Amino acid sequence: MLAALETISTGLDAVQTQMDSIANNISNVNTFGYKQSLPVFESLLYQNQVQPGAASSGNTLYPSGLDIGTGVKIAAEIPVLTQGNPTQTGNPLDLAIQGAGYFQVLQPDGQIAYTRDGAFQLNQNGQLVTADGFQVLPNITVPANQTGITIGTDGTISVTTPASNNAVVIGQIQLANFVNPQGLQPVGQNLYLPTTSSGPAITGTPQTNGLGSVNQDALEDSNTDVVSSMVDLISAERAYQLGTDVAQAAGTDLGFLAQMATNG
Repeated sequence: MLAALETISTGLDAVQTQMDSIANNISNVNTFGYKQSLPVFESLLYQNQVQPGAASSGNTLYPSGLDIGTGVKIAAEIPVLTQGNPTQTGNPLDLAIQGAGYFQVLQPDGQIAYTRDGAFQLNQNGQLVTADGFQVLPNITVPANQTGITIGTDGTISVTTPASNNAVVIGQIQLANFVNPQGLQPVGQNLYLPTTSSGPAITGTPQTNGLGSVNQDALEDSNTDVVSSMVDLISAERAYQLGTDVAQAAGTDLGFLAQMATNG
């Protein structure tokens, strides 16, 4: 019975982690550029009691074995990188990536991070920055006297000024992609950092080398499927309830055994 309690405790821990993951996905349903993640369950080691094919007598073999499982764990949490729906905002500095790629962001510590959240603004120097004030790379400075800004699907940024009705190109958005974007490490603030698993960033112009396009006046919605998440949450709650029932049954049996031992 002690083994049963230890085994079911691993299941309860795993389901609790699953519910934490679902809660995080639902919490970020309104986070622009957010990608939901799904936990991957993995069985733990088995205790081999009888080896399949072992001799059951001098002339016969066991057709199947006896392996007792010791529980389960969450082996990984895999981000789902499907495209989020675009939301039109009417803000010329809002950008949504359609397809593969990430915007590049310079953090205060000098490290480059990556994001799908294109809700950009201008700082006091006219530089394009994130909502947290982190500079977008490559550095783009918009003239203070600009009367209109246009960002093409290839990332080209042009502005008009009172001195000229002709648009002047002032820079170009660059995107980055990775051999394994699921290996990126989320660090909060809608940012990701590269890891050994993701591989180094491969930068380029939008709409080239497999990179997506940039859509102005729009933001990419979270790809969290609320209905599916709620179904998963209900399923996880039922699994947790069943696990506690198993633990209670095992505890009751242990109580009977203890009482029998006490009574001699």
